[in-house]
Amino acid sequence: MSSPAPRGRPRKLPVGEQRARVLTATAKVVAQHGMQGATIEQIAREAGVSRQAVYEQFGDRATLFAEVVAETEERAFEAIAGPSVTDPQPGLRAWARDNYANMVTFVADSPEAYGVLRAAERAGDPALTRLRERLAVVYADASRKRWAAHGIDSGRADRALVTLFFAMTESLVQATWDGAPPDQEALIDLLTEFTVGGVARLQTKASDVIDRLR
Repeated sequence: MSSPAPRGRPRKLPVGEQRARVLTATAKVVAQHGMQGATIEQIAREAGVSRQAVYEQFGDRATLFAEVVAETEERAFEAIAGPSVTDPQPGLRAWARDNYANMVTFVADSPEAYGVLRAAERAGDPALTRLRERLAVVYADASRKRWAAHGIDSGRADRALVTLFFAMTESLVQATWDGAPPDQEALIDLLTEFTVGGVARLQTKASDVIDRLR
């Protein structure tokens, strides 16, 4: 029987796969340790590549961090400002629920994302603020059109409400709970019913509030 062929050096990963691994690892490490605490050594170990491979792909630590923040911000925007935001078809309840689900699902699927964006804010890059502003423009425009369909000029109420709803959602999805966290679908339903009820009251019982925000 012939001897087995020597294994030799491990196969080098393709460049694209290396980049993807490093970006994923950087997001995880930065979310855990912040911009100041995250090191190339930690990132390389998490990615399963050499330190040299990290430097070859990104040049330096600052460039790597800037790229992972930009990638995280864009990924969050695309997930949260999905097609459901501008879809004119669903009724208010279905529309609100779909959009709350976008954010809750994104945070559940990408738990490191808000950590990266908060770390960027602490380091002087207003990434989370920028994301909120971009999302607010899209959501406020969509909600303004929904008000107009009912013959209501919402003025600045749409922007105020969108800001409020984002703040509520962010707080809920990042909250710590005694014991197991609540069911994700239940949280989405809670946000939906709170929103629908509040908008209905503004339309029928407190329309003067909208007038004062014009």
